[in-house]
Amino acid sequence: MWLYPFFEDELIRETTINCAERGLLLLRVRDEIQMTIAAYQTLYESSVAFGVRKALQAEQGKADMEKRIAELEGQKQELERQVSEEKAKCKAIEKREDEKRQLEEKKHTEEVQHLKQMNQQLKAQLESIIAPNK
Repeated sequence: MWLYPFFEDELIRETTINCAERGLLLLRVRDEIQMTIAAYQTLYESSVAFGVRKALQAEQGKADMEKRIAELEGQKQELERQVSEEKAKCKAIEKREDEKRQLEEKKHTEEVQHLKQMNQQLKAQLESIIAPNK
């Protein structure tokens, strides 16, 4: 895979003419280098493909996560709305119960006042009944 493969082959041919063993050895080295380069090229291509697959998976995972985040944010907003509704209901119930309590306190106070008045009237009547007899 050199720049000039013709010169490479010519060099091996000339070396083989001078020394057959060296020529065969150079031929073997050239073939090994070509196989090694081919193996590295295959490895590079498969690693690029793997990287692209992983990038696509990550992108898909990102899209899935973004969709999940949007769903969860929607659920969160719905739950916050429900919490607000429940708080409003709770305040309304507290207000209603407070008004009932105040009304009952007022009734109780009026009843106590009424009973005190009746007690005073009865005491006065009792005194008027007892006093003339003395």
